[in-house]
Amino acid sequence: MNLHNVTNKVDVDSRKISPQMPADILELQATEQRQRLHDTISELRSGVRHKLDVKAQAREYVWQASTAAALLSLAFGYTAGSLFHRSLR
Repeated sequence: MNLHNVTNKVDVDSRKISPQMPADILELQATEQRQRLHDTISELRSGVRHKLDVKAQAREYVWQASTAAALLSLAFGYTAGSLFHRSLR
């Protein structure tokens, strides 16, 4: 959300809805609220899409994933090796 949206929100929210307000102002407020809601949903979708993008996450965390895979392989190899080593005795 940029600064323009924040200041716009303050201006709209500072006006209280009353029965004396003209319909065009109420329609303008509703349009602004729908636009803010649409922008918020778009930002949320974009964030979720980025978090669920496996290729982007793999590129971003390649070293952490490589380290975890190496440690897991080492632990599995050590465990499997010790099982076979004991069974040969």
